[in-house]
Amino acid sequence: MNSADFEGFPGPGPYGLDLPVGDDPLSTLSKKGYLALRDGLLDEAQDLFTELLALDAHNNYALVGLGDLCRKRGDYERATGYYQDCLRVSPGNNYALFGLADSYKAMGIFQKALEIWQKYLEHDADNITVLTRVGDAFRKVRNFQGSKSTYLKVLQLEPDNPYTLIGLGHLYFDFKDYREALRCWERMEHLDPKGVDIRVLTSLGNCHRKLKSFEKGIPYFLRALDEHPENFYALFGLADCYRGLNRSQEALDTWNKLLSLDPNNKVILTRAGDSLRALDRLDEAEINYRAALKIEYDQYAVLGLALLQKARKDYTAALDTLNGVLNNDSGNQRLYQELAECYLALGQKDEARRILTEFQKRGQNNPYINDLMARLR
Repeated sequence: MNSADFEGFPGPGPYGLDLPVGDDPLSTLSKKGYLALRDGLLDEAQDLFTELLALDAHNNYALVGLGDLCRKRGDYERATGYYQDCLRVSPGNNYALFGLADSYKAMGIFQKALEIWQKYLEHDADNITVLTRVGDAFRKVRNFQGSKSTYLKVLQLEPDNPYTLIGLGHLYFDFKDYREALRCWERMEHLDPKGVDIRVLTSLGNCHRKLKSFEKGIPYFLRALDEHPENFYALFGLADCYRGLNRSQEALDTWNKLLSLDPNNKVILTRAGDSLRALDRLDEAEINYRAALKIEYDQYAVLGLALLQKARKDYTAALDTLNGVLNNDSGNQRLYQELAECYLALGQKDEARRILTEFQKRGQNNPYINDLMARLR
């Protein structure tokens, strides 16, 4: 155990508490209990806190200590009971408030966690640890403005707070503001270029994926893989960047690395099939698509099969397959384009016009489809 195990607990003391001074039995039991808790001796800590409660049924140190102990064991519901017992006797006890809020957070009850942390801030308005948690909780309940304003307050108090920069980056990313997310995570990189966390590296790469600046995303995923060669997210991001740049062989090599780690992943099987199709290795691509469909229906695997049929000039079969996908995904622009091209290959211009008109009636805009429609007119 080391101090890093207890990051996030506010205040001084061996376990985030101002322990009682003195050698009386209550003080001695309190100190021994928290030292045992700090050292991970949970059974010993439980015995000491239970003994303390037998002497003083409403002892704040024992109640908070038992709550913290239950949290370390992952028994968050029981932890909330101890913190609530403490708060009935001492409504403003910061440590019980902190523990109770963190327990609600761990259980995914973010609204309750927010209410408790806000009570905490009434006593300690500039506590960075708590403010960061409030920003995180607002983000979890999709309150963009509440989350953003809380994170920005932390950055006023501590401009390079890493947890806040990470949280703010995720907030922007969740709301599809990828450029602002990129700025937050780039600040993280500048703080410690050599020791940047792998999650920050993959997040930076993912921003570039979303912005379609694939070339800039690749170095981040490669740096992440230097540290963890089998990291799923880094491999997926790297393969997707290669795919976006039409570097099909490199994409295939990376998809295959992922399949060696997770051979029954239908998404990866389909993506590998797409790369094989782009390399004109059609029979191998079909094997991948059908393997994906054996696991579970996947419209992208079915689309891949349709494009294989089209590549083999089996336009009638491709039309049947594409129309089946269209029934499940009528907003997919690619389907209308592929259908029109198959109809044209069969000399069915009226059908091609019909499917393109159907697309345009949906109010969508696609330059290629608009141009194709103009030529058909």
